[in-house]
Amino acid sequence: MSDPLLTVSDFSVVYDVDPPVEAVKNVTLELQRGEILGLAGESGCGKTTLAFGVQRLLKAPAVIASGSVTFHDVSGDDVDINSLDAAEMQRLRWDKISMVFQGAMNALNPVATIGSQLDDVFHVHRPELKRRERRAESEKLLEIVRVGRDRYRSYPHELSGGMRQRVMIAMALALKPQLMVMDEPTTALDVLVQREILRQISQLRHEFGFSVIFITHDLPLLLEISDRIAIMRAGEIVELATARQIWDEPQHEYTKTLLESFPRLTGERGVLVR
Repeated sequence: MSDPLLTVSDFSVVYDVDPPVEAVKNVTLELQRGEILGLAGESGCGKTTLAFGVQRLLKAPAVIASGSVTFHDVSGDDVDINSLDAAEMQRLRWDKISMVFQGAMNALNPVATIGSQLDDVFHVHRPELKRRERRAESEKLLEIVRVGRDRYRSYPHELSGGMRQRVMIAMALALKPQLMVMDEPTTALDVLVQREILRQISQLRHEFGFSVIFITHDLPLLLEISDRIAIMRAGEIVELATARQIWDEPQHEYTKTLLESFPRLTGERGVLVR
């Protein structure tokens, strides 16, 4: 049975320059509750612009040209995101929709402790919590993402890249959102750390029940962790199917090209598409 969390209909984003650039063109997709939806495509195809657009995070000269975005709250309310004012959007972000930004592991304040930065999330969005309650919640989050509560007083430079990325995931999880958008969350991490973080994201999704939009140009990675995958090219969704269908029976020529652009460790030697 369909249980949508987010519905995007005929959504377009234009960069208002001379001449105008259509960055996202009439995108329609539906994210199911508890689903990991992969969004794949080459750099510059509009993946991040789409993610920013549905959360109203775009900056000039980018503007939403058309379309609608509806968030289906677990409470039963349908929220028209495009109609919300700034204060309503602020309440929606982090509380119901959170985001791990590209290069997030370098986004921590270098002169503030990990604990104080986690505390800020609760101080702003859960002002009713007392200081000791905020610390207890922050330490619990550090345990959940396997950083350890003993790092509460550490500074970002004292943590590895993988640990800093886990802290950013902890921040995104802090308010128990229903949707987490992850933009290239494992970029610049070595393969072993990347694998561990991906495994942890899957485990946390099962534990907390949130949905994930996972953005990357790495299609083999998405094949491993996603329920469904949307292939994006030049601002358009050219194919949307389950991960198994994308692997076994890709329908679009661009999808086939993406799959052929990654070397395989087994099987006969073939031509690597560049």
